[in-house]
Order: sequence, then structure tokens, then C-alpha cells
Amino acid sequence: MHFVISREALLKPLQLVSGVVERRQTLPVLSNVLLVLNGNELSLTGTDLEVELVGRVAVDSAHSHGAVTVPARKLLDICKSLADDAMLEISLKDNKFTVKAGRSRFSLTTLAASEFPNVEEEADTFSLTLPQAKLGELLDSTSFAMAQQDVRYYLNGMLFEISPDYLRVVSTDGHRLAMETHKVNNDISSVQQLIVPRKGVMELSRLLGEEGDITLVFGQNHIRAAVADFTFTSKLVDGKFPDYNRVLPKGGDKVVTGDCQALRQAFSRASILSNEKYRGVRIVLKAGELRIFANNPEQEEAEEVVTVEYQGDELEMGFNVSYLIDVLSTLRSKQAKITLLDSNSSALIESCDDSNAMYVVMPMRL
Repeated sequence: MHFVISREALLKPLQLVSGVVERRQTLPVLSNVLLVLNGNELSLTGTDLEVELVGRVAVDSAHSHGAVTVPARKLLDICKSLADDAMLEISLKDNKFTVKAGRSRFSLTTLAASEFPNVEEEADTFSLTLPQAKLGELLDSTSFAMAQQDVRYYLNGMLFEISPDYLRVVSTDGHRLAMETHKVNNDISSVQQLIVPRKGVMELSRLLGEEGDITLVFGQNHIRAAVADFTFTSKLVDGKFPDYNRVLPKGGDKVVTGDCQALRQAFSRASILSNEKYRGVRIVLKAGELRIFANNPEQEEAEEVVTVEYQGDELEMGFNVSYLIDVLSTLRSKQAKITLLDSNSSALIESCDDSNAMYVVMPMRL
């Protein structure tokens, strides 16, 4: 293997592919990126056995072909440290991978390409095409509610519910839920539910651009997508997602509407003096105003008053302030609508002008 490529051309695919590679691995080869030169095309592959990302880039000149794996993080750090306009001469000889750029020279250890794991191929069951920007919106507006390391492993991911006429994405960590629906026409006869793991969701969202469509291909155990010069594959979570319809609050008769930014800023200020561990704030709702109270074990207190549209009975509730801020930071409208039933029921939060996204936040006992 011997080729020349510009730093700029190599850096973007290397950054994205390295994002998949975990720093601590049980198998040494999983810390590496697989490089394969075929003709004038260099492919780079990173995997952690759950998510695989393949990037392709054209080299400036190819002298001899080949395949090898090299430490992903070290190669990325080398590329980042070189001058923006550097040309890299890369060669493989006697299992030593050498990078030359101007007067700099680096030699990296390698592992054989044959040791690199392949994601097993499987038959596709159905596919779905939608604009990249729209999929990015769906993921951004719901991914924050995914669980991080819950023992209920099916919560550490995002539900993709695909029907003949819509795509719905849902995430929840048991304390809050985020859901958005997008109308599409699909060639499937029944509703399908699949859970994409947290890391798969994050890596897929990093790939998405503002223009062009993306086709998501679903198999029994995998989701695959191709974007420009990248192919993304992720295993699906084997488990049953909870019935989100049972979580959506029903019968809420107390409706509050207010300026989204004003509410978010008030909650953010109050959160400064909330209990760092539990993050609880008390909300008192009266006609025309919403009061927010926060305190902590150091006897410090914060009080905020926000003007809102509300004409119902007085209501007092407790919430995790971080959950409210997350939702208000995600809403894409100037006005937020909050529907409540009583002090023990969850809050349903929506945009006033976009009802495709719904958020549920459970109350806290303070």
C-alpha cells in the first residue's frame, strides 16, 4: 500500500469514522481503523461491534493497493496536528505504517486487515426514504430523552415506529418522554417497531446534512443508511419498547401558554439554586402567572415570576428543572403550551404552532 492524499481530504472521514471507535476495547483491533485502498478510492472503517461506519475518499495518487488496520486515535491526532495544506504520503512496508508530510514522519504499528470484524450481511425487510434535514430534526428533538445506562436496556435507544403513512420516533428514560411524528408514504402493510441503540442514533445524526434524501434500510437485526460517501450500519436493540400511549397524559384541563424563551430563561436562572442532586423546583400556577421556586440544602433560594396565559384554578407541582429546560430548549416555536391535570399527573408540553412533537415530564415530590 502506497498513496498520496491531502490532509483536508483525509481528516473529515477519519474524524467521523473514529467517532465510532471506543477508546477502551476488549479486542485490540477494535481500537483501529481499517484502511482499504482499491484503485483511487480509500475506504476507512470503524466499528465497536454494535455500530459500523464506512467512509470513502479519493486519493491524489495511488502507487500500490492493499488493506491494513492502524490505531484510529493516533492517526487522527497526527492528521489534526499537521498543517492545513499538508500533503500526506502514506505507505505500508513490513507491517509498519508510515505517514510523511513535509519534514515530519510518523510510523505506526498495524494489525492485519483479516482480523477486522465484518458486520454480518442479512436480508433487508423494508426501507424508508426521507429528507436528511427532516431526519436530523426528528433525532435532535427527541434524542435528549434517551436513557444513558439503564438496566432496562431497551430504554438506552430510540424507538422507530414505521407505518404505511408515518414515521414516529420516541425516546424515554422512565421520567420523561419525547415523541415526534413525520408523515411519509411507505411500502409496508403493517406497523413496524424497531429500537436503534443510543450510540447508533448519535452517530447517524452526525452524518446528516441539510440537503438531499436519505434511505434507511431495516433488516431483522440491523439498520443501514448511505449518505454521500458514508455507509452507516447499526445493530438494533433486541427488546420490547414500553407502550408510549399509556404514558401520554389524558384529560388535562389546565392549559398554560407562555413565551418559550422567557420560560426557559426563568427555569435556567432558578436551577442555579436548586438542589444539585435532585434538581427539583416548585411551580405555583395562578391566573396569568407562573411562579418558580428553588432552594437547596445551603438554605439558598430563588424565585421567578413569568407572565403566562392561564385562567384555571391555582395549582402547585414539583418538577426536575433539567427536564423542563431540555424540552423548552428543543421546542421550535416562540410559544409553548403546557397541559396539566393535577399536582400528581405528568405535564404534556407542545409547541403552539407545531403539534407533531410531544413531550411528557413526570412530576416530582418535593
